[in-house]
Amino acid sequence: MLRRCSHLAFLFLLVAALALSGCAKRPATTQAAAPAPTGAATSTAAAPSGGSQMQSGGTPSGAAATPAPTTTARPAVQDFAAVADLTDVFFDFDKYDIRPNDAKTLDTNANWLKSNPNHLVLIEGHCDERGTNEYNLALGERRAKSTMNYLVSQGVQANRITIISYGEERPQCTEHTEACWAKNRRAHFLVKPR
Repeated sequence: MLRRCSHLAFLFLLVAALALSGCAKRPATTQAAAPAPTGAATSTAAAPSGGSQMQSGGTPSGAAATPAPTTTARPAVQDFAAVADLTDVFFDFDKYDIRPNDAKTLDTNANWLKSNPNHLVLIEGHCDERGTNEYNLALGERRAKSTMNYLVSQGVQANRITIISYGEERPQCTEHTEACWAKNRRAHFLVKPR
C-alpha cells in the first residue's frame, strides 16, 4: 500500500512539473514603472521575481489587454521599425545592470529620442539560450525595464516607452559559444511615429 501511494505521489509530481514547464513560449509585453504610451495597455508581464502578470496571447496586433482600470489595445509590434540611430545595449550573463559603455550608448539613444519627440519607442528584452523559457522571459523583461528606467532618468518621457520581453525566442546568433550568446543578451530598440 505504501509503495502504491509513493508511485501515485511521484506521478502527480511528474504531471505537475510537465504542466508547469510547458507554458511560457509567448513573448511578454509590459509597461513598467511608466504610464502606457497612446494605444498601449497598462498591464504587466510575468516575472518570477514577483509583482507582475503575463499577458495572454503573443499576437501584438491590437489584441485587448488583461482587464485593468483603463485598458486600451496594445501597440501593434509590427508598426514599429528599427532606426540606425538607436543602438542595442548588451548585458552580462544572468544580469540586467547597465554597463558603463552601454550607458554611453543609452545616452546617445536618449539624445536621439529627445530630439525626435514625435516617436514612440518599443524596447525589446532578449536573452541567450541558457535557462528556462520562463526565467528568460523574466530576465528579458528586467533588461528592458532597466533600459527604460535609464532612458527616463536621462529625460525621455516615460509615456513614450513600451517594453516587451522575448526571452531566448529571437536570437541574433545561433552558435553555442560565449561570443554568440553575448550578442543575444541585449535590449533592442524600435520606434514608430505617434
